[in-house]
Amino acid sequence: MSPFTGTGALLGLNLRLDRTRILIWTLAVGLGVYGSVYSLVEAFPTPESIRARGALLNNPATLMMTGPAFAADDYTFGAMVANELSLYVFLAAGIMAILLSVRHTRAEEESGRLEMLRARPVGRFAPSAAAAATVAFACVLVGAATTVGLLGVGHEDLDVAGCLAMGAGTALTGLVFAAVATVAAQLTEHARSATGMAMGVLASAYLVRGIGDVIHPTGSWLSWFSPFAWAQQTRVFVDLRWWPLAVSLSVALGAFALAAALAHRRDLGAGLRPAPRGPATAAGTLRSPAGLAARLLRGSIIAWALGVFFFAVAMGSLANSLDGMLEENPALAEWIAVEGTDLTAEFAGVILSFVMIAPLVIGVSGVLTLKTEESSGRSELLVVSGRARASHVGGWSATVAVQLAVLTLIGGAGVGLGVWAGTGEGRWIGEMTVAAAAYLPALLLVAALAMALFGLLPRLTVLAWIAVEWIALALFLGELLQLPDWALDLSPFTHVPALPAQAVGVAETASWVAMTGIAAALAAVGILGYRRRDIQSR
Repeated sequence: MSPFTGTGALLGLNLRLDRTRILIWTLAVGLGVYGSVYSLVEAFPTPESIRARGALLNNPATLMMTGPAFAADDYTFGAMVANELSLYVFLAAGIMAILLSVRHTRAEEESGRLEMLRARPVGRFAPSAAAAATVAFACVLVGAATTVGLLGVGHEDLDVAGCLAMGAGTALTGLVFAAVATVAAQLTEHARSATGMAMGVLASAYLVRGIGDVIHPTGSWLSWFSPFAWAQQTRVFVDLRWWPLAVSLSVALGAFALAAALAHRRDLGAGLRPAPRGPATAAGTLRSPAGLAARLLRGSIIAWALGVFFFAVAMGSLANSLDGMLEENPALAEWIAVEGTDLTAEFAGVILSFVMIAPLVIGVSGVLTLKTEESSGRSELLVVSGRARASHVGGWSATVAVQLAVLTLIGGAGVGLGVWAGTGEGRWIGEMTVAAAAYLPALLLVAALAMALFGLLPRLTVLAWIAVEWIALALFLGELLQLPDWALDLSPFTHVPALPAQAVGVAETASWVAMTGIAAALAAVGILGYRRRDIQSR
């Protein structure tokens, strides 16, 4: 029997299981690219406005958050797309690849399903080869969606060769991080740990690229240690060169080969790195549902908090560049929703609203982790051991609410610190922290919606993510797409006053009270629904 016997059948099974996930990622990236480029076309309609935008690349924070500054002296629309959009497309592809790769490697081993498959006439490398082929297929689709999204705008600066190169860079960057995740899956015996290790490599690559680009605006020697830089150094729409993509392909193939070699040196279900021995007795906090939730969600909230804080500081520090940018491009005021009465306060409020997407995501994902706990059978074990259902989900929800609030305040303080760095006025830290607290009722409302769906209709929890996507769409593109008022009003963020520039009146207070009441009602409905329905474990 060949080591690859059964690869084709396993590949077909993987694609069938992941057809919805891959389709959602493909559509999300393709539509995101199209919408982002279209919004740039609307926001920067003239060469003068584009050159004014290029002047911001002198700011180190901009280089850290976006990418190298190619053609900064003669800034074009194509250069703007290459410099400021490509990184986030590559980042999305990397995250997708890591999640899919761990799902079809270490998660399969941890659940015991791979052992059942290996009991059949299946080659030793067939599951890994099928997993790699599945992720590669998803990366190719996302790369193709990127190319189609760019071409769909029809801008003269976005030539076909550049669009193809950016699509190829997206696919190969995803493939590199898929290979990294496959190596991580050999080192540890838990899917959560493998995902964390691969995401840590992704975050390090982002940081290394940022520092390297700050050292030299078009990329320094340090930038080349990051997979993101390999795709960015193709210099699409500026001075196209294909050879950096060969670096991505070579590293991806080498990492997959390393993973295959490491798989030979371990037992099925085990990791090369032995699991650390735990304490003889559990901490007292783990005996409560809230304490257990805090322990399980601790890693993700710390990672999100660090990312949100540094992103908020970097974006807030751009406040001192706003005056000159609006003088060169008055139409930009429509995109970032400023009126000009107090530019710094209005700009800080807009940046804060962007930052609030992070606690929005962490709130929904934290609540819906309950679904993973339920499907894995762990919730059932807690219930049969005497833990009340209401206590289990109530304690978990309370922990998520506290973490959401902490992340919200960290984001506000980060924006305030950035504005302070740009203006020299320390009062902004306190003001932006208070402004961030104004978003708590809206954030809790969406998290409570996720709780209600989990308790009553667990098969429809995807609706909570659709709500998150709609809020983001209305926030980022609502004005440019000229969405009707009723559509914008569906977003809870629309009913949050844009502090500190906007005054708080009776209407704003009523909105806070109403959203808080609705959030409490939805949470109660979710807890009651969970008490009455069957537990759906696999």
